[in-house]
Parts: sequence; structure tokens; C-alpha cells
Amino acid sequence: MLKSVKSKAEEQFAATQKKDRQALKAKEKAQKERAERTANLRAQRLAKEAADREAADQGTATKAGAEKP
Repeated sequence: MLKSVKSKAEEQFAATQKKDRQALKAKEKAQKERAERTANLRAQRLAKEAADREAADQGTATKAGAEKP
């Protein structure tokens, strides 16, 4: 009798541990995906800002060249 109660408790403990590990993996996966998405969005923003800055520089250079003659 005592052995079966102990076995049930150990099985429940093992099941709980497994569930906890799975939850932790899911949480870490979600965190990693969120970090990757943030990094991707940041890279896109920086690229756009660089392109906008380059376009603005070319636009001012063109305007300055047109005003000098």
C-alpha cells in the first residue's frame, strides 16, 4: 500500500516537472521569437532611416546645384 502511494506521488511529481519544463521551453521560445522580431524591425527601421537620410542629402545637393548657376 505504501509503495503504491509513493509511486503515485512520484509519477505526479515527474508529470509536474515535465509540464514545467515544457512551459519553460515555450516561454523561452516566445521570448526568442519576440527578440528576433524586435531585431528585425530595428534593422528595417535603421535601413529606412539611412535611405531617407541619403535621399535627403541628395535632394539638398541637387537643390544647391540648381541654385548656384
